[in-house]
Amino acid sequence: MSKIYTLWIILNILSSTIFAKGNTKNIIFITIDGLRWEEVFYGSDSLLIHSDNYTKDHDNILNEYWHSSTKVRREKLMPFFWNTIALQGQLYGNLQEGSIAILKNPYLFSYPGYSEMLVGYVDLTRNSNNKENNPNITVLEYIHNQPGYNNKVAAFCSWDVFDFIINEERSGIYVSAGMEPYEKGRKNPKIGLLNEIMLQIPVPWKSVRYDAITHNFAKTYLEEFRPKLLYIAYDETDEYAHEGKYDQYLIAANQLDQYISDLWNWVQNNYYYKDKTTILITTDHGRGNEDIDSWRNHGSSVAGAENVWMAVIGPDTPSEGVMKNHDTIYSSQIASTIAAFLGIEYQNKRTVSPFIKMMFND
Repeated sequence: MSKIYTLWIILNILSSTIFAKGNTKNIIFITIDGLRWEEVFYGSDSLLIHSDNYTKDHDNILNEYWHSSTKVRREKLMPFFWNTIALQGQLYGNLQEGSIAILKNPYLFSYPGYSEMLVGYVDLTRNSNNKENNPNITVLEYIHNQPGYNNKVAAFCSWDVFDFIINEERSGIYVSAGMEPYEKGRKNPKIGLLNEIMLQIPVPWKSVRYDAITHNFAKTYLEEFRPKLLYIAYDETDEYAHEGKYDQYLIAANQLDQYISDLWNWVQNNYYYKDKTTILITTDHGRGNEDIDSWRNHGSSVAGAENVWMAVIGPDTPSEGVMKNHDTIYSSQIASTIAAFLGIEYQNKRTVSPFIKMMFND
């Protein structure tokens, strides 16, 4: 570690302003790769779910995820979002209700999107998905270096590039990404079996493990190590979308909703976390929406890929449900927002975007 970098950390710890703390003592930050705002707020798409090209098992998929009513349809797809978060928390990003949440980076794909939200500003040199260490400090690393947070920050990610986005080598944060076996803590028969299954079951993607593995690794770590900031990055929705498998995309979205419900229910039944934990959820980019085929893609040339969504639930967030007609919010504000929930003012080498005030009680 360079002397300049070490000095920068020390100065920021000394100068960090502690906000007036609320009830949140822990944050679980979750990303769902490439899940469109359209499905979050309106459920399955009528054209895509009825398409022979994109939905193969019509009868079962229609039975599970289709209804003429938007309200029913979205609850069928993401019941936890609509029966819990919409009642006890907040949902952002419904363009039709005047709620705009967008990316600032011009690339509109994964590494730049994750770097933007975790760092708090756009670095135009982060312009590929290559496995290159991020030179920017993330909010995970910043909080890891605050008093009381050392070894209380961890990340579990299905995509193997997160080792580099978070810069595990420099930051010292435990990052479990891609096909890395889980090797933390006490011997656990469940984890041993999951490690074996992860390596034995063929995965259709070279750089991604199944989200079920990521979820169970993360939950095991949560139970044993009680982190104050846990980041979980799920991925399957984006993989199935690129492959044009809308049926699998819907199944994956529904399963991820169940995973988040599982985490919330566990939190509400654990003394250390109950009434002291905020869950913040978002995505790294949107998808195309101009025609039936454009949903498979994203990037700078794809209209609609800049639109994202956010969801938040916890003891310091007003229960306002679907947010409407507010000022535009940006993915780059997430880093400061995570820190603010923990009562910390996030700083970096460059000016960072401010936290999202609407997510907090007055």
